[in-house]
Amino acid sequence: MTSKIKPSQGSPYARIMGVGGYRPTRVVPNEEILKHIESSDEWIRSRSGIATRHWAGPEETVATMSVEASGKAIADAGITPEQIGAVIVSTVSHFKQTPAIATEIAHRIGAGKPAAFDISAGCAGFGYGLTLAKGLVTEGSAEYVLVIGVERLSDLTDLEDRATAFLFGDGAGAVIVGPAKEPAIGPTVWGSEGDKAETIKQTLGWDVYRSTPVPGGDAPEGRPAPEEIRYPAITQEGQAVFRWAVFEMAKVAQQALDVAGVSPDDLDVFIPHQANMRIIDSMVKTLKLPESVTVARDVETTGNTSAASIPLAMERLLATGQAKSGDTALVIGFGAGLVYAATVVTLP
Repeated sequence: MTSKIKPSQGSPYARIMGVGGYRPTRVVPNEEILKHIESSDEWIRSRSGIATRHWAGPEETVATMSVEASGKAIADAGITPEQIGAVIVSTVSHFKQTPAIATEIAHRIGAGKPAAFDISAGCAGFGYGLTLAKGLVTEGSAEYVLVIGVERLSDLTDLEDRATAFLFGDGAGAVIVGPAKEPAIGPTVWGSEGDKAETIKQTLGWDVYRSTPVPGGDAPEGRPAPEEIRYPAITQEGQAVFRWAVFEMAKVAQQALDVAGVSPDDLDVFIPHQANMRIIDSMVKTLKLPESVTVARDVETTGNTSAASIPLAMERLLATGQAKSGDTALVIGFGAGLVYAATVVTLP
């Protein structure tokens, strides 16, 4: 039987057309973290490479930071908000189950009536969003897609947890994905290892705060009163995550190079998730990247911003001239799940 469905009318290829970032105004040095944990600036720097991070103020919400980053990306791409056909937001720190924060952001930037949805893929979220955006453009469902990675991880930081108190920062990064005449976003190598899900997790679910009866049921028994419950935070098994990232993610990064037909010598830029400077340096060594390759090390002053880290690092490299338009870059994100996503892109 012959299908009556017309072929897709999308672009043969997609590319990143513009990038924007927003970092909160408040800069938090390690000295401030040390008020809450028994450690030292030297220990934090040697273990993570982090010297400072940005924490959002009351008015710097997930939505407002995203709007700021999106405005810059739209301007950089040379399009208007009305041309955006879809808005994809990756975040783990929007605390309302519904509606998706993407719908509010789409409205606030004046995007009209685009498709708008959130995804939860932790530190790999930007890569997931980029992959979905590429598909929408090439399939023909949207001509231009806004992809945002945004976090307020200070809301999920336990300042008394010596293993994580110094890691997390806040911020938003955004890109516009649109049509291209030649390949500019390679195939994505992505996946998950759910057997390791406990190595990075939120300590408690939000349902622990429910003290009223559920519909059709009785009041929860044996549950402490909400005021007695420690606020949920992100925790991780540092050594297990470090080993996984260093050994397994270097393999994923190499696979992304292979499927894109790109060798390490062809690369201009390497933009890994900004989790830890030691992980970044180890991956560079394992991949045998030439010294000519510019490596993003935004983690030193921005900390780990999860889904926002790759677009923020990309924006800073371009803004400072360390990378330039047309450069070939390998990007890889990895984190809670455990999930990962890697691809080769041409920088806007």
